[in-house]
Amino acid sequence: MEDDRVLGETVQELLENEGYRVDLASDGDEAAELSFNERYDLYVFDINVPRINGFELLEQLRSADDKTPVIYISALVDLNSITKGFELGADDYLKKPFFPEELLLRVKAKFSSLQNQVVCGEIRYNPQSRDVYKNGEFLSLSEIQMALLELFIRNIGRTIDKTLLFDCLENPTDTALRVHINKLKQSTLLPIKNIRGVGYRLEAC
Repeated sequence: MEDDRVLGETVQELLENEGYRVDLASDGDEAAELSFNERYDLYVFDINVPRINGFELLEQLRSADDKTPVIYISALVDLNSITKGFELGADDYLKKPFFPEELLLRVKAKFSSLQNQVVCGEIRYNPQSRDVYKNGEFLSLSEIQMALLELFIRNIGRTIDKTLLFDCLENPTDTALRVHINKLKQSTLLPIKNIRGVGYRLEAC
């Protein structure tokens, strides 16, 4: 979304030459309509645009449970604006003026990060940073819960013998394992099933 037609078309051409499919909107109403009719992997929004500005649009999208990553490009370089952008749920903020190639680098980095992440239900897990998000919100887990989550994520759809799960616990017992897995299920709402007499399995997401 960019109301400067020359800049918008320049960025669109640059991204399309890299193989991305791009829709260009010149104001907030047009961008909102596109987001309603299409499903996107990434939004790139200017802030000061006609009708619905970039802040208002992102707020509406997040209220509608649209968790699509957002990169802001804006001439608003004051700390308050940058802070507001991230508080609304932006993933990156690029200050104008900028080289279009710089935006391309950030877009590539975002897609590289997304491709490395594992999504299961409402949970998004980044194995590099070990960050866990639930519905787009950062989720804080204990070390034991993290160890269990990582083991389940690496074995989606496969039954894990409880002896392997015991390795995640400080004091491994059947009761302790059951308690920690129940806490993990409550925090993440992941479909973890007890396979009686064998172990546990995270069902296919």
